[in-house]
Amino acid sequence: MPVTIASTTNTSRHARQRAARWSGVLVGIAALALAACDGENAARPAAAPPPVGVVTVVPQAQALHTELPGRTRASQSAEVRPQVSGILQKRLFTEGATVKAGQPLYQIDARMLEAAVKSAEAALAKAKASAQTARTSAERNAELVKIDAVSRQVFDESQAQVAQAAADVAVAQAALDSARINLQYSRIVAPISGQIDLSAVLPGSLVTANQTQALTTISQLDPIHVDITQSSAELIQLRRQWQAGVFGKVDAGSAPVRLVLEDGSAYPHTGKLQFTGATVGQATGAITLRAEFPNPERLLMPGMYVRARLATGESSEAIVLPQQALQRDPAGKPSVQLVNADNKIEKRPVRLGQALGAHWLVLEGLKAGDRVMVDGFQKARVGQTVTPVAMRLDGNRVVEAQPTAPAGQAAGAFAPPKP
Repeated sequence: MPVTIASTTNTSRHARQRAARWSGVLVGIAALALAACDGENAARPAAAPPPVGVVTVVPQAQALHTELPGRTRASQSAEVRPQVSGILQKRLFTEGATVKAGQPLYQIDARMLEAAVKSAEAALAKAKASAQTARTSAERNAELVKIDAVSRQVFDESQAQVAQAAADVAVAQAALDSARINLQYSRIVAPISGQIDLSAVLPGSLVTANQTQALTTISQLDPIHVDITQSSAELIQLRRQWQAGVFGKVDAGSAPVRLVLEDGSAYPHTGKLQFTGATVGQATGAITLRAEFPNPERLLMPGMYVRARLATGESSEAIVLPQQALQRDPAGKPSVQLVNADNKIEKRPVRLGQALGAHWLVLEGLKAGDRVMVDGFQKARVGQTVTPVAMRLDGNRVVEAQPTAPAGQAAGAFAPPKP
């Protein structure tokens, strides 16, 4: 038993000695690693300020506009209705074609109307014969009354018969003219020039004078009108801006109007504003403006929904920024980040005007020469020193500016978009 105890004691001593040796080795390795890291950190240079894209604010003249909804409407439209009753015999036009004013469209059975004309002609001939007899009798009585062969009363009656016969002739002549007009109405002609719609009746149908249902419709599509609606609140705000001198007023008579079609494409022709409504709609709270557009290709048709872009003002010192330069807080208030003279980022609130496509008009908060961040927001924060990189706008994209800039414009200057 004593021998066993001594052996166990020696084994424990050897284990403690091995553990101590490994601990020393590990401590030495750790010390070497720390020394290597300290040397590497000492050799590494300080991190450079992160690059951020900036555009330099340059106020420039800018035309302002607004986009409003509108509906197209034919410049002239006429519903074709019969003015005499009868059986429709023929349709004399091609549906959907372009017709000229006075072109025959329908033919109504005219036999009854021709008979009415002949009856009126006979009545006129009879009235003229009676008038001739009355004149002959009056002339004879005029001679006889001079020698007292007839009484004065007979003479006066013969003169009255002449006047009555002349009136009968006039009535008969008017009846003949009316019958001839009705006969002309048996051939229905186009009241205006334009594109004709589908026919609502077929040959053989009975039509009546001035019926409720139109036979067809003719629309003049070149030029075409666009009725635009603008809220009265927007108009009041715009007029206040004019009065305050924020924007210059645009002459409505010379201001161009452009259209954006339902598919988002731009209409190739420019229109002009014709008039502005004088009353506000009680149901909509809006006023109506009408513009006229050339439509030679018949691209616009009545009833289409479009968006009209109207010039509303002009600013000689406008500041316009791309949308990516603007940020909003949880309350929706806009702000921008500037790079100041010390190349540090600072936040500045701004007041916006209207949207100009992919850009915003800035009314307050910026001045000429300010450098506004448009790129690198994830790399830097407010108060941090950065390296500004001049940027420019290429369409709706912001790209790095070229080393050289046009004469009179600083590198990275942002040019407001043209309307």
